[in-house]
Amino acid sequence: MSTFTLFAVAALMASMSGALAFFLPAVMTAFASTGQAVTPPFVPGLSSPSPVAAQVGPFTVLLLGSDDDQKFDPAHVLTQSMILVRVVPATQQVTMLSIPRDLWVPLSTGGTAKIDGAYSYGGPAAAIATVERNFNVHVDEYVWVGLKGLIRLIDALGGVDVVASNPVTDDYYPRDIDSNNPYGYMRVAVLPGPQHLDGTNALQYVRSRHGDLEGDFGRSQRQQQVLLAIRERAKHITVADVPALAATFNGELKTSMGIARIQQLLPLAAALTSPDAVRQIVLLAPYTTITDVDNQSVVLPHWNLILPLVHQYFP
Repeated sequence: MSTFTLFAVAALMASMSGALAFFLPAVMTAFASTGQAVTPPFVPGLSSPSPVAAQVGPFTVLLLGSDDDQKFDPAHVLTQSMILVRVVPATQQVTMLSIPRDLWVPLSTGGTAKIDGAYSYGGPAAAIATVERNFNVHVDEYVWVGLKGLIRLIDALGGVDVVASNPVTDDYYPRDIDSNNPYGYMRVAVLPGPQHLDGTNALQYVRSRHGDLEGDFGRSQRQQQVLLAIRERAKHITVADVPALAATFNGELKTSMGIARIQQLLPLAAALTSPDAVRQIVLLAPYTTITDVDNQSVVLPHWNLILPLVHQYFP
């Protein structure tokens, strides 16, 4: 099973789309906590970006997504999706690096295990520390999202449009959302070609891992694809939409970004307008190898290849 963290940073990736959408998850979380909407310091298209945008340096956000259905203790869920996002205002460049959920690494809480267990053992702090220590990067912020969060956001946006070059056919997709039997399965399919997906179908597209010849790596590519599709829809969001959107999440979204941080970063969105500004990285072979450790399938990292790549884009 897997989930798709990334709707949360549709927001972040909506850097190409509009100021409010750029930090949508943080804005919505701040509203849900305080009841106060955060107003962008400028209106895109009507005024120039604030000089503050040029004063903010590069920053990195860790996106986390969990299968948080009723089979799991909500205090101890795995992060089935992890994506590092690096934003460099000076070059107007955004980089997304998908971290395999089965990557076999030393955890910050002790021992060696799949990296998806870090959050379960110690929450966002442990997940961040594990990523920082293994990838030798600094994480400035995090965003976490649960299963229903993606569904609710995409439905609120009116769906997303993707071209399914890597279609999904899965006879063992978990029937674990609003189900009397969360251990059951169902058959799902997303056909090849252009598709308009609602929230439920989009979750199936990014969550399924059966029937894909590239396994979890194929799913990582689909996750990034849908994230960029959300970006396109998110550009239409305005301040007036925030209260209704915030109310739909009901605990399915968490972030370290506070209102002050949001106000500091919002001006960056207008500067990041190029559709070519997003660089996408998935750690396929030769960066990793799939093998068995302790009778479980894991992804072994080849750090001699991974670290130079990471340091090139996440210095």
